[in-house]
Amino acid sequence: MFKADDYRLRLKSLADTLSEAKYALDIDNLGGRLAELKGEQEKPEVWGDLEKSKKIGREISSIEGKINAYEKGEKAIEEAKTFIDLIEEADDESLIPELEDMIKTAEDDIENMRIRALLKGKYDANNAIMNLHAGAGGTEACDWTQMLYRMYCRYCEKEGFRVTELDLENGDEAGIKSVSFKVEGENAYGFLKAEKGVHRLVRISPFDSNKRRHTSFASAEVMPEVDDEGEVVIRDEDIRIDVYRSSGAGGQKVNKTETAIRITHFPTGIVVTCQNERSQLQNKEMAFQYLRAKLLERQIAEREAADAELKGEIKKIEWGSQIRSYVFCPYTLVKDHRTGYENTNIQAVMDGDIQGFIIDYLKKTV
Repeated sequence: MFKADDYRLRLKSLADTLSEAKYALDIDNLGGRLAELKGEQEKPEVWGDLEKSKKIGREISSIEGKINAYEKGEKAIEEAKTFIDLIEEADDESLIPELEDMIKTAEDDIENMRIRALLKGKYDANNAIMNLHAGAGGTEACDWTQMLYRMYCRYCEKEGFRVTELDLENGDEAGIKSVSFKVEGENAYGFLKAEKGVHRLVRISPFDSNKRRHTSFASAEVMPEVDDEGEVVIRDEDIRIDVYRSSGAGGQKVNKTETAIRITHFPTGIVVTCQNERSQLQNKEMAFQYLRAKLLERQIAEREAADAELKGEIKKIEWGSQIRSYVFCPYTLVKDHRTGYENTNIQAVMDGDIQGFIIDYLKKTV
């Protein structure tokens, strides 16, 4: 028997959630801001400033995405209401599965919009720069770091983010010791900032001839990319720039000329490197972006008590410090120690299915 009132209650709940998201995203005022940005985009002086033009273009794209998402959710609810009336009039219960699909699609779209509404931090909309470092565990840890890198690349691919590798140091036998990469896309930092911390892996080691169980650790750092250079001032006298030959497969002058860049920041002791690009100029630009991101992270961490929100408690990359455990043996379980979120599909997690961890983290911390 078709219970129309039950479906209408589900739609009312969805409409309430959509209304909350509309208020949080300030949809009513975004139209005016969009018109203002499009007017500014047409000014001749903006055409000649590539960076300013790109910044305005990104903001326009972000606003249009929010408005379109709201209108899509609103339309889905109205269509579902009309479909309920149609089923009642026709008295045709064979249409119920189609109605269920419509409501499920609307629920998913509105939930995604609600998650975006949670990302209201100052830098949440920025691109992100991530560092992964192997910790305790030797070759096992290097292999685990490579697995994590693959996991984040697959996740970014699914979300439509672009990944650019900045620097990579291979392990002595297998895997990677450390890797730095930039993630470009709307709310990239907002989604990935929950991944900061130590990640623990328990499995039967493929590098152990006795097939014993090993525990490995890797740490993840996440920093927002700075769009405005004025936010972080880097003085010439505070840095040293070194150039050297890139490592890797070589060819076409990559290993024959000094294209890699290392920047040392004396006041903080921060050292950044970039050797992924084919020219010294491009590597230098990337390295400065990386340095600004690290300095910004340091500034924010100093302003916020105990580094609670941005940096978190600084821990060693070893036992007892992990924020999440991936246990392949003796049972199949992935658990986030902050949220209690569990996922028994290991392959799904390693293919980048970390959305559940991120969503649960946002729900419990915002």
